[in-house]
Amino acid sequence: MKAVILAGGGGTRLWPLSTPEKPKQFQKLVSDKTMLEETISRLDFLNPADIYIAINEKHLNLVRELCPQISEKNLIIEPALRDTASCIGFAATIIDKRHPGEVMAVIYADHLIKNKQEFQNKLKTAEKLAQEKNTLNIIEVEAIDPNINYGYVEIGPVVETIDDTPIYSLKEFKEKPDLETAKKFITDGNHLWNTGLYVWKACTILEYYKKFQPDTYEKLQKMVDQNGNITQETTNLYATLDKNSLDYAIMEKIDPANVRILKADLGWSDIGSFKAIWEELSKSPEQNITRGETKLIGCSGCLIYADNNEPVAGIGLENTIIIDNPNGLLVCNKEDSKRVKDLKINK
Repeated sequence: MKAVILAGGGGTRLWPLSTPEKPKQFQKLVSDKTMLEETISRLDFLNPADIYIAINEKHLNLVRELCPQISEKNLIIEPALRDTASCIGFAATIIDKRHPGEVMAVIYADHLIKNKQEFQNKLKTAEKLAQEKNTLNIIEVEAIDPNINYGYVEIGPVVETIDDTPIYSLKEFKEKPDLETAKKFITDGNHLWNTGLYVWKACTILEYYKKFQPDTYEKLQKMVDQNGNITQETTNLYATLDKNSLDYAIMEKIDPANVRILKADLGWSDIGSFKAIWEELSKSPEQNITRGETKLIGCSGCLIYADNNEPVAGIGLENTIIIDNPNGLLVCNKEDSKRVKDLKINK
């Protein structure tokens, strides 16, 4: 199995901590390691030669510094930001040319997964499914609250059991719902959060690109030669690819009979807001999470980072986010921290 780590995100949801120059996958958010380093450590059952990282060119030096164990030839550089359909298709094309018939796993560099052993076990089970059944397999997690920022999948009956893991059929992908719909998803027990953890044969997913995105497929074939090396046409062609998510471009068009769902207890979060960081680090609703020189009086449930060589003080604050660093100053209510991306600050 080859693992493809997607590390090309722009980092708009955690400004000013995360910026386009150093987005959240290159930040130490919940431990003393960056999210990318955490992701690679989770894959320690693989040889480093089997790990690929898809990145934006401007982050190349960051990746070289953080991941010296990953070969330069395994760094897949996106010439332009064209969303996950283009990136995953590009990676699949390279792997298929270099390793025909190989299984690939798609893993996000900026997601938190606390249960490492469960993650590895489910990857191995999904690999067996891909090899033996040639299905498209997704590792999903229980939806524990009515989150309107996540996509969902509706699962059908169990179709088989592998390694004591029930394998579910897929009924339907569900886009990010409104709150009332999300509440129904939680109560019916048949909907899981869509993590985007995919496992399939590279050649199999490319057949679906050929069927549903023929123009993209033809361009991808021109970008990678028979030895799996990029061609001189890559930079120009990549910029012309449609900017779509994988789910929209491919997955939602596939016959659900060809998809299998593995439910996993991963301790998963996409760390998509400062509230999510606070939830991972705090031990109680009243605990303040601080970094740098801070002075708080009568505050509770706050996340306050003083990273600008200046003290940050707070009095009587509740559930407040304060991030002060050289990129800027953010002050907001913790519940509103998911709206940071709406500020559209691009620096």
